[in-house]
Amino acid sequence: MPERTDTLAQKLILFLKGVAMGAANKVPGVSGGLVAFVAGFYEELIYSLQKINRKAFMLLWKGRFKSFSQYVNGRFLLLVFAGSTFSYFSVSRVLDFFLKHYELYVWATFFGMILGSIYYVAKDFNDFRKINIFFISLGVLIGVSISLLDPARENDNLWFVFFCGIVGVSGMTLPGLSGSFILILMGNYVLLLVDAVNELYKTLQDVASLNFDFIQDQVRMRYMKIVASFGLGSVFGLVITSHILGYLLKRFHQPITALIIGFIGGSLGIVWPWKKAIYKRENGELLYDSLQQPIVENYARYWPQISDPTTWVALVFVLFGLSILLLIDWYGHKNKGLK
Repeated sequence: MPERTDTLAQKLILFLKGVAMGAANKVPGVSGGLVAFVAGFYEELIYSLQKINRKAFMLLWKGRFKSFSQYVNGRFLLLVFAGSTFSYFSVSRVLDFFLKHYELYVWATFFGMILGSIYYVAKDFNDFRKINIFFISLGVLIGVSISLLDPARENDNLWFVFFCGIVGVSGMTLPGLSGSFILILMGNYVLLLVDAVNELYKTLQDVASLNFDFIQDQVRMRYMKIVASFGLGSVFGLVITSHILGYLLKRFHQPITALIIGFIGGSLGIVWPWKKAIYKRENGELLYDSLQQPIVENYARYWPQISDPTTWVALVFVLFGLSILLLIDWYGHKNKGLK
């Protein structure tokens, strides 16, 4: 069912869903597409993006902006992506704070939420033919394999950054596949989602205060080119992947749902709460990002100690994350009953 955007409250709810999707996209191991799936607007997102095609560009070219907006479901897309963009400069910073000071408990909450997501997505799935079991297994295998890969080195070549945008945006369109974790594996997470975002934030502040001295700053302008290249790659990737997924969802809905369930299950290894960060070093020295935080290269996972009190606190947060999804499911059923 399409998202209603008639009232201010409905617009605000959709905007907040976009905020949640944007925050999830920035956390390695968590998928913004999963948020869209659980929040009930995933298929509308895919089909709306699929409408950005030749006909849409022709409407723009002819100056028929209202027809263009109606054709591509513009109000829906604007609210979702406005929320996601807002999140990068607000909610995601709060999330960064909690990840820094309460890392174990944040990951435990995400782990519980993804466990709940598996139930949420799979509860109505009852087509366990061999082909669908194969796709579930394939999704798990891909998810686990991704979590075990070693990251590449940072590369600021603009064509590679453009490609990172195409691949990194996968987290928005493929539930269970974390775009930010893919960027870690490609070596460009810090460059694109920390350093470049930080420089963009500074630039926007300068523009707002009518200070254009940054134009003479070669380092800042290099980052702006990186932001532009990454942004263009993300838009291109969103449109292309949405066309592919829209086609597949229409013709192979059950196998694609099976693959998504597998992806989500396979991603559990990425958000396993009990892990230690492995930081990037060069000649034995720690490397830092533009916020003076040590750069995470990968994670070393371990089994929790039952005798450690923090293990039991973390398990409470796992249950808390799980209960969030169960409450969403209960609320959804309650609303259906009222209609």
